[in-house]
Amino acid sequence: MTVRIVTDSASDIPQSLADANNISIVPLSFRFGDEEFIDRQQLTVAQFWERCGSSAVLPETAAPSPGQFEAEFRRLFSAGATGIVVISLSSQLSATMQSAELAARAVAGDIPVRIVDSRSASMGQGIAAVACAKKAAGGASLDEVAAYANDLAARTQVWAALDTLENLKKGGRISGAKALFASALAIKPILQIKDGLIQEGGKQRTRSKAIALLIEKVKDAGSIENLSVLQAECDDVQEFVAALHEFYPGEIMVSDIGAIIGSHTGPRAIGVTFHTK
Repeated sequence: MTVRIVTDSASDIPQSLADANNISIVPLSFRFGDEEFIDRQQLTVAQFWERCGSSAVLPETAAPSPGQFEAEFRRLFSAGATGIVVISLSSQLSATMQSAELAARAVAGDIPVRIVDSRSASMGQGIAAVACAKKAAGGASLDEVAAYANDLAARTQVWAALDTLENLKKGGRISGAKALFASALAIKPILQIKDGLIQEGGKQRTRSKAIALLIEKVKDAGSIENLSVLQAECDDVQEFVAALHEFYPGEIMVSDIGAIIGSHTGPRAIGVTFHTK
């Protein structure tokens, strides 16, 4: 049996890592005003952030269509896949999983597909896709990989520090007065993804204290695996990784926050994600 992993571009998996693990990525899209782009295909991450800096409007994101997922399912089936597991962006944050489910129904007579809600985003979703791809490569069955994906979803933690509240203000998620107040006090909000939702995880007065809090969250989690750092145009990411390496001996994947997640975090967001054991 050849089980293949499909995820979406909100996972922020580096393309080299996706290629090395035979992970298919179905892109979401985003637009600035009337100009629409396919994620990961029409703008580089650097170009996206440059565009954000010069745009008066926040980019809007859109889920893939069911047809995009169906086309990828059929392509993989033609290439020899005997089963497919989809690791989806949290169903609480996007209609992406619904599109994958509709596509799975459309191919149900030909291709067995399992849809798993990562209950996460960015590399919280990405580390699950990579771990599942490795399990599939080791010969696990379709149901075994799907069960593993659900297990990982329950053990995933994501913590991030934002450098600005401007994107949340532009997106209408906080008031302009609150954003101005936070900016004046140099407050750096800490977010976590819990139960599939983005929730407040604290706040710090400086970036250095915010990063120190992220490090403490990793330490406090106890025994962990699949640690990854996510970052949006951060010039201090290497120092952050080095600080994590002081107590985490394993490989630390580093991922750029792309257009879909970056539309909400803003530039210079930095975070960690991992699986608890």
